[in-house]
Amino acid sequence: QVQLVESGGGLVQAGGSLRLSCAASGRTSSTYAMGWFRQAPGKEREFVAGINWSGGATYYADSVKGRFTISRDNAKSAVYLQMSSLKPEDTAVYYCAARQFRAVVTVSPAYDYWGQGTQVTVSS
Repeated sequence: QVQLVESGGGLVQAGGSLRLSCAASGRTSSTYAMGWFRQAPGKEREFVAGINWSGGATYYADSVKGRFTISRDNAKSAVYLQMSSLKPEDTAVYYCAARQFRAVVTVSPAYDYWGQGTQVTVSS
């Protein structure tokens, strides 16, 4: 079993930045692909960014490409999401997720473990 705990969310003005962190514990594996998803009120959970097991491949939703950067530190069992040029439409609960395979996929059912989420609110 893997436990994921997100941190770093908060309230920020449009144009600002936040850095989300995801700490993994338990039966962690550096061979897991990791992803960030988000869910806004009344909307479905959507893929934001993903990183493969080695960190050599990253993927982004079109809506965040060029503004968000995903990274990982396998020695610390941690994944990060650096968010810049934030917009009000980025407001959502952000979830960290892990899947027991090396490659990233963009659909949430493919992920085996989920954190509780951290709220990000961007004011206009």
